[in-house]
Amino acid sequence: MLRALSRISLLALAVGTASAQSRVVTADLILTNGRIYTVDDTRPVVEAVAVALGKMLFAGNAAGALALKNASTKVVDLGGRTVIPGMVDAHGHVSGLGDALHIVDLTGTSSYDEVVARVAERARKIPKGQWVLGRGWDQNDWGDTRFPTHDKMTAAVPDHPVYIVRVDGHAGLANLKALQTANVTAATQDSTGGHIERAADGSPAGVFVDNAQGLVRRAIPRQTRDEVKTSIVDAVKEAQRWGLTGVHDAGADATDLDVYEELAKAGQLKFRLYAMISDQAATIDAWFKRGPLVGGYNGSLWVRSIKLYSDGALGSRGAALLEPYSDDPRNIGLLVSAPAHIQDVSTRALRAGFQVNTHAIGDRGNRLVLDAYEAALKVAPAADHRFRVEHAQILHYDDVPRFAALGVIQSMQASHQTSDMYWAGTRLGPVRLLGAYAWRSLLNTGVVVPNGSDFPVEQVNPLISFHSAVSRQDARDWPPDGWYPSERMTRDEALRSMTLWPAYAAFQEDVLGSLTPGKFADFVVLDQDIMRCPPELLLKTKVLSTWVGGEKVYEAIP
Repeated sequence: MLRALSRISLLALAVGTASAQSRVVTADLILTNGRIYTVDDTRPVVEAVAVALGKMLFAGNAAGALALKNASTKVVDLGGRTVIPGMVDAHGHVSGLGDALHIVDLTGTSSYDEVVARVAERARKIPKGQWVLGRGWDQNDWGDTRFPTHDKMTAAVPDHPVYIVRVDGHAGLANLKALQTANVTAATQDSTGGHIERAADGSPAGVFVDNAQGLVRRAIPRQTRDEVKTSIVDAVKEAQRWGLTGVHDAGADATDLDVYEELAKAGQLKFRLYAMISDQAATIDAWFKRGPLVGGYNGSLWVRSIKLYSDGALGSRGAALLEPYSDDPRNIGLLVSAPAHIQDVSTRALRAGFQVNTHAIGDRGNRLVLDAYEAALKVAPAADHRFRVEHAQILHYDDVPRFAALGVIQSMQASHQTSDMYWAGTRLGPVRLLGAYAWRSLLNTGVVVPNGSDFPVEQVNPLISFHSAVSRQDARDWPPDGWYPSERMTRDEALRSMTLWPAYAAFQEDVLGSLTPGKFADFVVLDQDIMRCPPELLLKTKVLSTWVGGEKVYEAIP
């Protein structure tokens, strides 16, 4: 019924209500001579599509599409290339990506010495006393996998405060100048839900985990609004380059939301932003009073969800576990938020018509979120709440069926599995690995699993997660048969996990996610067929162009 109404609405828009009975609807844009995957079960693969007024008008054969041509219609011959619906990252950090494009890039570093060298190089280019910020280090990729201390960084960069964030965003390293600037000493207590790594004498060793990061971050100068805007604009351009037509922004503060709305009002977004409001009481209260924003500004902005945190991350041993870490027997992780807080916000969100999406990685973190959601739903029942757990990386087998039972969506990032598989067993031991990154086990319960990257934690390229989902292998095709290969997705599921399932997870399935007449004309042209090429060629696929609302927003340079 909704699809039929969408088609009627499109026809009325295209030809005008007064003459809809007497005029033939024509297309602004036609793509033909391609292999087009629609993710629409009624016509899953077609050779041509037609677009009018930014929405899909037709999907079928070339003759049918060309029948909608007029003198001004733009016709694109795809030359046999592949088209898929616009890919949407169901969990990314937009301003974080923009920031990462401007600070010291530490991804891929193979030693602490390399990290220090990159930071020192940046410090030489800026005045003394100015902060040097970076992101992307991962001690699990180094020969020595222990957390680093500040000593080497302090020796190499003594005159600039330095704060560099671990790849997962859940830990950071400060040098001595930064500690002094932030007035953090041996007497400074751990934050609730956070941990300070300490030297033998009790002084801060340099690394701050989860909520303890705030002890240093408070001293870093806040970005101006113009700097935030620049980061957001740059992030959107970067996302479009990789074939993303939208993202679920997993934690937008008041300034981010203000900038999104400014860009959307001005028609400058050209992107589908589903923004999750950060866990800031004043911002949440303001939006609860205002009410949800659904498809605002020609379908460029949605603000109808809240982002909460249950625990930390596995790589920094902050993920909350039911039993201690296998490689740290005194540690069961950290609870970043009290379960009572998650239940309270969830209850209020249900009453205000907002979705709640909570970060949870460890099995204890996930269980506590499900418990909080279940309690909130008993107080404020809702027929279609679509609450989400972001990551759901490690699950106790008792909790796998609870997602379907509670109507909770697990938003997972397949690329996390192929990044973490080298060391996850060290953290968890063999038994808990059976419930780690277990999207097939979840799919078998009848749920959907929207996919993403968690950028800038992982690379932006959504085809990395597509490849991980179907192969359970890294870019070198290791391990040969895949890591716990029984948990693989099919290619059809993997495509849905980046198109229609994110749309469902954001209440957008009637307007996004497939190349169905009446929906927004968001699509991507690829240089090879990801649904049929050998798995080892998937990561060689290039995005040739990205289209949002029938408008080309990115084109690769030939």
